[in-house]
Amino acid sequence: MIVCSEPNGTPVTGRTSGRSRPEAPKPLPGRGGGRAGSPAAPNTATARATRSGSLYTFESVIERLEEAGATLLCLPISGMPGDLRTSRWPVIHAAIDAYGWSGARLRPAIPAAATISRMDEALGWIGLIPHENYVLRRIVGARALVSPLTGRHLFAWRRLGSLLGADARAIKRWHAKGIAAILDRLNGGAKC
Repeated sequence: MIVCSEPNGTPVTGRTSGRSRPEAPKPLPGRGGGRAGSPAAPNTATARATRSGSLYTFESVIERLEEAGATLLCLPISGMPGDLRTSRWPVIHAAIDAYGWSGARLRPAIPAAATISRMDEALGWIGLIPHENYVLRRIVGARALVSPLTGRHLFAWRRLGSLLGADARAIKRWHAKGIAAILDRLNGGAKC
């Protein structure tokens, strides 16, 4: 098997004989996708709510928060400087990692600048939930984290319930209450 790319940048895998080329994988619906540097296409409901200045809906706020969570997880992870990260000799490091001992990790494409700006805006909405409702902030923030590769939530309702010591149905109600608080503030209401 060889891996190469088309002139437009889409990866193609195939046999060395060159008989047929399989199609490139399709991006997940509603999750953006595409190659690095291309802005994610927002859903039409979200685009209507943000461009025309009309009122936001419950679904559009959840959609934007999930898009922001997926974008956040697409960003490259940076940690300690390289010299502090490695505590073994480079030769030993190369020998240990040689011959396929470590599997390759599939990473999503780095998001475009416009997508990162949308992420910053949407994640700022969590701050619209009052400070005294910090549990609602945590639930809304955790539920916004969606894997960009699979489209699944990192925190299921039951997992959030076990982490917070509550029932999954209560977590769903609290999430809806947090989204309602965001909606009230976004749509011009001062009450939460």
